[in-house]
Order: sequence, then structure tokens, then C-alpha cells
Amino acid sequence: MSIETELKLHITPEHLQKLKRHPFLRSLSATRARTLKLHSIYYDTADLELCQRAMALRLRRVGTQWLQTLKGGGQVSAGLHQRNEWEMPVSSEQLDFEALKQSGGELPSGVQKRLQPVFVTEFSRSIRLVNYEGAEIELCMDSGEIRAGQSSCPISEVELELKSGEPQQLFKLALALLDIVPLQVEHTSKAEYGYLLFTAANPSVSKAKFPPLKKSQSIASALQSLIAACLSHVQSNVPGALLKLDQEYLHQVRVGLRRLRVVLSIAQRFHADAELAALRGEVATLCVELGRSREWDVFVTQTLAPICTRLPEHAGLREVLAVSERARKKQHAGMETSLASQDFQRLLLRFGAWMHGVEVQATETTLAQFAAQTLARRNKSVFKHGNALVGEDAAQLHALRIACKKLRYSTEMFASLFADGNRKQYEDSLSDLQDILGTLNDLAVAHRLLGQLDTPARHETLALIRGWMEHDYAGRVAEFGKAWKHFEAQKGFWG
Repeated sequence: MSIETELKLHITPEHLQKLKRHPFLRSLSATRARTLKLHSIYYDTADLELCQRAMALRLRRVGTQWLQTLKGGGQVSAGLHQRNEWEMPVSSEQLDFEALKQSGGELPSGVQKRLQPVFVTEFSRSIRLVNYEGAEIELCMDSGEIRAGQSSCPISEVELELKSGEPQQLFKLALALLDIVPLQVEHTSKAEYGYLLFTAANPSVSKAKFPPLKKSQSIASALQSLIAACLSHVQSNVPGALLKLDQEYLHQVRVGLRRLRVVLSIAQRFHADAELAALRGEVATLCVELGRSREWDVFVTQTLAPICTRLPEHAGLREVLAVSERARKKQHAGMETSLASQDFQRLLLRFGAWMHGVEVQATETTLAQFAAQTLARRNKSVFKHGNALVGEDAAQLHALRIACKKLRYSTEMFASLFADGNRKQYEDSLSDLQDILGTLNDLAVAHRLLGQLDTPARHETLALIRGWMEHDYAGRVAEFGKAWKHFEAQKGFWG
């Protein structure tokens, strides 16, 4: 068994040809590139048992030679694909289970007799072995297609596979290539695209989920896995957001970036360095831009739309809604430009280089101790802002909402390190408080956005909207008082 470590990058066919001819690649390799025609058949059961177990089994023809490969396990971190791989030559276009067994590969019990071809990949691969900053990297440029039945999708990508050296060098080389041609970090493997074709499944929204942590982990390892989870969450939802498949994709991109921002603030407190500070700054800027688009989303869908539904014949309301929709689309266009930019791809690659290159000094503090200290500090911050609250001051309520958000994300990060105890009650109470504060903030933002729309001709209509909002605000303030008292009664589950 070997561990395959590679970085996948999507590239358009025209830019792939430009990259093939670029002198930079020749400067890194001692020999000319060689081109192979690769034909691969992927096997699974009718109910896709291998896919469900995150495994892929294929036969690949390279020239006249057939290779059998089983991949499984591993992870994707900041675009870096690391998987266990069992590969061996076989005599023909026929699965050889004995050869697989001898190599150490193992299929789930009972699947051998149920395996069938599910999809095929056919592509041309240009291969160069390059030396980059002391690392030996196989640079492959693939062009072709994936076929499943009558369906197909194109292949046009660059793969950087580490042969010797450190994973960080893959990201550094990718950053150098990004100076030559546009690239996108590829989160999805060819096999995963093949399964989507085979099942004719629509892409699905990826929901936020922090990985479970172990008390035996180092603090640095835990923080790296948390950052990787946030990056994966963001990356997997960006394509759907740009294609406008569903508004939930964009929402999840925002959630992923907010969670990433909180993890980075904790990482900066543990081990500060200049590149981390720079990355935090860029994520914060992106969060602000995405936040502006969210403000118009909420204003249009949750504030204006319900009022217009109650008063469908009100011409003034319809005009304000139309103007707001235009402002919303303008904000979305700016956001989409940012997510589709090469600057965003550069940010992802810089994260990968930093995560796989940062050196952290050992500490006597255990992960559980560090987590407890972080949660206690976040909890203290919430009470500090809550106890300082005077009346319904919007700025103070906003500061309290931010403190609650940081605490809630922190509890989700570290929850797996602590016994259940009163954790669920604490988290539910905090979630209720945050939700009410979020609604109060949305109403405060709506007042600000109404100010941007104010004209003499709209004065009456805007007064009507403000009246509805103030009625809603008063009810939410009463709910906040009860939610705060309930949260005050909670004790920290971290001990």
C-alpha cells in the first residue's frame, strides 16, 4: 500500500494548451513530457457499496498494460487529496482479486460477485517529472471525458502528485502556475464526478460539520483539522453558489467563512504568525462582502416580502421591493465576482501552503485544557457584553450577538472533547439567544437599508414598512429578555 498525495486543479482546455507550451515547465524538468492515452473502467455494486464506503476500484489500460487500483480512506484538506492506494499490474481486462489480496488491499465482504462496470474515463495525459524547491513532483495534464451510459462530462485538469518532499511544495508550485494561467482548486475527484453521472444525481449542498476531536491530539493537529473542515465546507459549496443552483449554497459559503474566521482567531491566539494574520484579514474582508449580500437577501425575503404579501395592491410597496431587488442583484454580482476570482483561488492555495508548512512548538497544555480555556474565555465575553447592555442599544446588541456567535461556534468545535452532561441544554439556550439577537440585528440593518432607499416620493411607504418592523422589534426584545435570563442560569459544560 502507498499513500497518494496530490493536488488537483481545474483548468479550461485553452489554458491547458498554453500551460503545456510554457517555458516555466521546461525549466523545471530535465526530460521532455511524455503523453499517454488512459482508459479506465470503474467497478461497483448495483447499490454502490464501494462508493458509500469512500472506496474506488478501477482497471486502467496504459498502452498495452492493464493496472488494477483500489483507493480508499484518506482525506481532502485545502484541496490536497491523500488516499490509501493499492495498485498492481494484471494480465488482462479482468479484475484479479487474488492479486489485490496479495497487495494488502481488501474489499468489503460479499461484494466480489456483485461488481459491475459503472462508468469509464478516457483521457490523454501529459506527464512531466519536475523538481521544485527540492521536491520531486509528477505534473500531469489531463484532457478527455468521463462517460456513464449516455451521459458524459469533460476532463480538463492539472494534477500535481508528490513523489518526494513536503506537501507544502505542491501548493507553492500551484501558486507559481497560477501566475501563468487561471486555475481552480478541485475538490472533487474523477471518480466522484463519475458517480454523479452514473446516478444522475443533482449536486447537493454541503452542510457545516466540525470533525470529532480526540483528547490525545495535539492542539496544532486539532486546529489544522478544524481549519481544513471549514475550507472543505466553503470549497464544496462555491460551485453551486456561482451556478445559482440554490440559495442555500451561498448561505453555506457564508457559514463556512464565518466558522473559519472563528477558528483562525483561536489559532492566532495559540500560535501567531504573519501569514496567518494575513489570511485572517483576507477572510474577514470576504466575510464583510458576503455579509452585505446577505443583508439585502434578508431585507428582501424576510422583511419586505411578508409585508407585500399582506398588502399586495400597495403600489408603493411594490416599487420599493423592485428597487431593493435591483440592489440585491448588484451585491450578488460583486460577491460572485469575488468567489470566481483568481484571488480567491490564490487564497485557498495559500491556506494549503500555510497549513502544511507551519511549525508549532510543543506545549504542555493538553487539547482539552486549551478547549476549556477557550470556552471559558468566550463565555466570559458573552456575559461581559450582556451585563453591560443598556436598554436596546443597537451597537451593544450587535457586540453581544458577535460574542454569542463566537461562543456557539467554539462549543461546536470542541464539544466532542467533553462529556454530554448539561451540554445540550447549554447549547440550546445559547442557540435561542443567538437566533433572537440575529433577528434584532436584521431589523436594525433593515432600518439602515431603508435609509439608503429614502426619497420624498417613498416617504409614506417607508414609514409604513418601519411601522411593521417596530412592532416586530418590540416582540423580539421581550423574547430576548427571557432568553437572556435562561442563558444566565446555565453552567459551562467544560468543567
